[in-house]
Amino acid sequence: MVEEKYVGQLGRYADIDNEDYKQRFIQEYTELKSRYDRLANMTIKYRAGTLEFKPDCPIELLEEQQSIMGRYLRILKIRAEIEKVEL
Repeated sequence: MVEEKYVGQLGRYADIDNEDYKQRFIQEYTELKSRYDRLANMTIKYRAGTLEFKPDCPIELLEEQQSIMGRYLRILKIRAEIEKVEL
């Protein structure tokens, strides 16, 4: 099914295939979730003293990144629920 949607500041309409949109949405969520999980595991191991390497940047910066990624994941989950995208 092809829908016509208004493309904000461009001031025009664009055809957007709903299934392509859903697949891109799912891919974005899946990739972010994977990266978030890996970062979370790393910060946990760092705090537990079991991380096998020393990160180049401060752990606080990595934890802030993890927090922001977690908030973004939450936003995507809420949008998925509203837009009826099964994650």
